[in-house]
Amino acid sequence: MDSEEKIAVRKSTTLGCLIYRLISTCLFWPKLSALPHLSRRSFLTVAGLPVVFGAVLPPGVRLVGLDTEDPLPGKHPGLTILNDRPVNAETPPHLLDQEVTGADRLFVRNNGIAPASPPDDPSGWTLRIAGEAVPEPVVFTLAELQGRFTHRSYQLTLECGGNGRKEFSPPATGNQWSTGAVGCPEWTGVRLRDVLEAARYDRDKAVYIGYYGRDTHLSGDPDKVVISRGVPIAKALENETLIAWAMNGEPIPHLNGYPLRLVASGYPASVSGKWLSEIVVRDRVHDGEKMNGASYRVPCKPVAPGAKVNDEDMCIIEEMPVKSLITSPKTGAVLTNDRTLPIAGHAWCGSGAVARVEYSIDFGSSWHPCTLTRPVNRYAWQHFRARCTFPESGYYEVWARATDEAGIAQPMVLPNWNPRGYLNNACHRIAVKVV
Repeated sequence: MDSEEKIAVRKSTTLGCLIYRLISTCLFWPKLSALPHLSRRSFLTVAGLPVVFGAVLPPGVRLVGLDTEDPLPGKHPGLTILNDRPVNAETPPHLLDQEVTGADRLFVRNNGIAPASPPDDPSGWTLRIAGEAVPEPVVFTLAELQGRFTHRSYQLTLECGGNGRKEFSPPATGNQWSTGAVGCPEWTGVRLRDVLEAARYDRDKAVYIGYYGRDTHLSGDPDKVVISRGVPIAKALENETLIAWAMNGEPIPHLNGYPLRLVASGYPASVSGKWLSEIVVRDRVHDGEKMNGASYRVPCKPVAPGAKVNDEDMCIIEEMPVKSLITSPKTGAVLTNDRTLPIAGHAWCGSGAVARVEYSIDFGSSWHPCTLTRPVNRYAWQHFRARCTFPESGYYEVWARATDEAGIAQPMVLPNWNPRGYLNNACHRIAVKVV
């Protein structure tokens, strides 16, 4: 190759790189600018340091980051971010060791983009009550909700319907949640029932409620609904179904729905709409976005793994199944001078209570009882403790199994496969090394 050919090749390569960088930036930067928690300045810095080649980061590639980085505003840096458009992050089990989940440790599950600018004064935030079973639409400000109705506070468990999806085989579509899309903070607000009664809803017509929020669709289309799910009217009228504005005595974190959200514990957390702006009382099963098709539905009858299921053969998920989580110690514990290990965790189920929790160190061949607390209120998770004794050195797994008051226990292995990977309540397990 002569010198002129070499020069031509270098020019071609340089031009190709510039074109790639330009395309990468054009494709990727609009996505970053739409994120409420990332600006160009914050994206180009990590822990206060400039990202030297940040402008040419290839599309879809996340920064590895540093241990000192706070990836989401107001959230613990130990949360695992599954994706950032929309923002979804789960909490490792060992960070869920609090009896009441801290705001910084509650998982984030968003379907769209959170409102870009949280209101400095949320008192004027409005909630509209409408629908076929409401004679005339009624609008309340947040200040009116707080001043007119009795305040209620409950510890209420929220769990994503896809929590545990990562274990399904063949893989199911969606965020590959492990075990951390769950939490139990204390929520404060007013009963949805009281607000619906004030709106004079028609009890004879009411079948379902649905919600609408102020998040925006990933496409940027302001008229496209992100998600609009709901619950049967009987669930909506329960004492513990709240229109909430506070978590653990403080305003709800922005990524979790500030300044107003619905909380309907015991059902998939997707029915607890964030950035709440409207509730409709329907005279039929709500048909909003993600209420149809395979979204938050499972086959009405068990199917073979990987099977194609028609929409008409899918049933809406209502109550969540019984489940438990070992939060202490962190998986991978090593015992060097003792063969006794204290364990602790939480257990919860749909609308009832957990009757017992047991642990096993021999892969489910035998089970031993744990000490279990009663829930502080309906839909609050319960706490368990035990001391495991290991007979000899080696590798062990500690499994936890909860059983509800109806006698239904967690399965030891993955339960029925379904196309979207919902309702995995297999026994939680941690690894232990005894030396």
